[in-house]
Amino acid sequence: MATLKVLGAGPVKRGITQIAARFEKDTGHQVNVEFTGAPTVRERVLAGEAVDVAVVPAATMDEFTAAGRVTGATRVTLGRSRMGLAMRKGAAAPDFSTVESFKRAIAAADAVVVNVANSGNYVAKLVVDLGFSADKVQRQPDTVKVMDHVSASAQKLLGAGQLPEIRELIDKGVAIELAGALPDDLQSVTAYDAAVTTASANAAAAAFTEYLKTPAARAAMAATGID
Repeated sequence: MATLKVLGAGPVKRGITQIAARFEKDTGHQVNVEFTGAPTVRERVLAGEAVDVAVVPAATMDEFTAAGRVTGATRVTLGRSRMGLAMRKGAAAPDFSTVESFKRAIAAADAVVVNVANSGNYVAKLVVDLGFSADKVQRQPDTVKVMDHVSASAQKLLGAGQLPEIRELIDKGVAIELAGALPDDLQSVTAYDAAVTTASANAAAAAFTEYLKTPAARAAMAATGID
């Protein structure tokens, strides 16, 4: 039986991990799943690392396709993720129901903490576009560190992240609560794709991407907040 290496980024981690476990049980193939920051995944795949399946935002997958780093016929759309903000556990919940109430919540916060990936860049730009100084934004390397910082700080912070990532960290016991999703008029929806890389010589890799299309796989993604 084969051993597959899956390298990915983003809030699809929990769903992919669950699907990989089911794939192992059904096929006997072993799947090693590694998730890290999207910029790191991009660098490693573009450098030609021997990864079997890449899991990244659709825009990054477009780049991989153009660079000849993935096999286009194996590309699968996993679903979409929405953005939200988290607060320290026990903090008073802000009102994100409208753009104006969202702006008031940002004004009342000491800072908005974001990661260095595309999702964090989006929120950082959004804060400035809403009329706030760039100093209102703090940076952390990834969403885990964003939420750790929010939970530990004495400041009134709002931490930005994909909603499935925030929920996963809450489930793991990080001392945060979901403040709310971004208002619809300000929302950023990110699609996530998977594909076999051209560096892979593993025949089971395509079987895994086909498995991602099954109803059970789709249900696993939906259960983790990927619609």
